[in-house]
Amino acid sequence: MRSRDLVRKELAELFAARSFWLLLLIAGLLAGQSFISAVNAYAEASNPRALAQGLSPLEGILTPTLGAYDLAITLLFPFVAIRLIAAEKSSDALKLMLQWPVRLGAQIAAKAVALLVAWTISLIPFAVALALWKSYGGALHAPEVVNVLAGYTLRFLLTAALAMAAAAVMPGAANAAIVVLGFTIGTWALDFIAAGHGGIVQTLASYTPAAMLRGFERGLFRADVAIVLIVFSLLGFAIAAIWLHLGRSVRARLVRTAIAAGAAVVIATIATRIDTSFDVSENHRNSFAAADAQALSRIAEPLHVTIFLAAEDPRMNDFASNVLVKLRRSVSRLRVDYPFAGRTGLFDNDDRYGEIHYRLGAKSAMSRSTTEEIVLETIYGLAGIAPPRREESSYAGHPLQTRPAGAAWIFYALWPALVVTAFSALRNRRTG
Repeated sequence: MRSRDLVRKELAELFAARSFWLLLLIAGLLAGQSFISAVNAYAEASNPRALAQGLSPLEGILTPTLGAYDLAITLLFPFVAIRLIAAEKSSDALKLMLQWPVRLGAQIAAKAVALLVAWTISLIPFAVALALWKSYGGALHAPEVVNVLAGYTLRFLLTAALAMAAAAVMPGAANAAIVVLGFTIGTWALDFIAAGHGGIVQTLASYTPAAMLRGFERGLFRADVAIVLIVFSLLGFAIAAIWLHLGRSVRARLVRTAIAAGAAVVIATIATRIDTSFDVSENHRNSFAAADAQALSRIAEPLHVTIFLAAEDPRMNDFASNVLVKLRRSVSRLRVDYPFAGRTGLFDNDDRYGEIHYRLGAKSAMSRSTTEEIVLETIYGLAGIAPPRREESSYAGHPLQTRPAGAAWIFYALWPALVVTAFSALRNRRTG
C-alpha cells in the first residue's frame, strides 16, 4: 500500500465524520464573528486620525480573527483527531491495520497529513476574511500573515499530536478527551502562576502553547519556540505509534515511551538555548531602533534587572511587553528577578515597591520608569556609553474607517449553506 493510498483512506474517514463538518461550521461562524467585531473596533480606533497613528492590522485584524481558531484548536479539533484513533480501536479495525505491509509510523503520518488537510480547509473562512479586508482597502503585511499562520499551524500540530497520543493510550474517546482538556487547563494554570515570576517557573511557562502563540501574534518568530513545538508534536505522534502496536507488552511500550520522551526533552532543552529570532512585524514592535540594538549588543558584562512590581500591576505588563521583550533580543547576558512574585502589591508596605533596579558589573542604578527611553538611558549610563542617535520611525500605521459590508451574509448564511450542502452531497455519494 502506497503512502498516497493511506492518506486517501484517512481523508475518506475524516470527511465521513460528522464531527469534522460540525467543526467547519462552527469555525466559520466563530471566525466571522471575530472578523466583524475586529473590523468595527478597528474603525472606531481609526477616528480621530490623530490617535490612529501606529494602528497595525496585525493587532487589529489578524490576531482577533485567528483568535477564533485558538478556541477551535483547544475545544473542537481534539475530538476530530481523537476519532481517527478511537474509532479504529473500538471497531477492532486496528488489528487488521497492524497486518498491513505498512509500518505503523507511516499510518500515523498519514493521519497527521489528513489532519493538516482538515486544518487547511478550516482556514477558508480566515482567507475569506483577509480577502474582505483587502476589498475594504485594508493593508496587510505578508511576513506578518505568514508568521502568525505558522504559529497557529504549529499550535494545531501540537494539539493534534497530543490528542492522537491520548487516544492511543487511553481506553475510550471520552477518557482521551479528558486528558487533552486536563493538559490544556494545566498549561493555562502554569501560565497564570508564572506571571511576574522569574527562574524555572517562568522559563517553563514561556513554552506553554498559549505563551508561545503570543509571540507569533506579536510578529515575533523565535527559532527555539518553533523547534520545541515541532519536537513535542513529533513526540505525540511517536507515542501514538508506540501504543497502537498491540503486539508489544505494556512494559515494552512504557520503556519506548520513556526513551522517546527523554530524547524529546533533551532536544527541547538544547533548543531553548537558541536565541535566534526574527521580528517580522511591520512596525518592529519587538525591537529597539537599529542604533540602540547595535549599542546594546556591544555590552559585554551581564545586565541584572530586579523588578519590584507585582504581576497584577499594569506597570509590570507594560514593562514586560514593551521593554523586556526587546532587551531579551538585544542584550546577550540578561538576568531578570521578580522579588514580589506571587504578591498582589495592593497592601504591600515595602518601600521598594515600584522600583526597578539595574546592575551592570559593579555599577547599579534605580528607576521607577517603565518607558523605553528612560530604561535605555539608565542602561547606557551604567555602561558608560553615549546614547546613539536614533532615526524617527517611518511606520505611520494603517488607520481605516470602514464597515464589514457583506461579511455577515458570507459567514452567517453562505458558509453554513456551503458546509451543509457539501456534507449532504458527500453522504449521498457514499450511500448512492
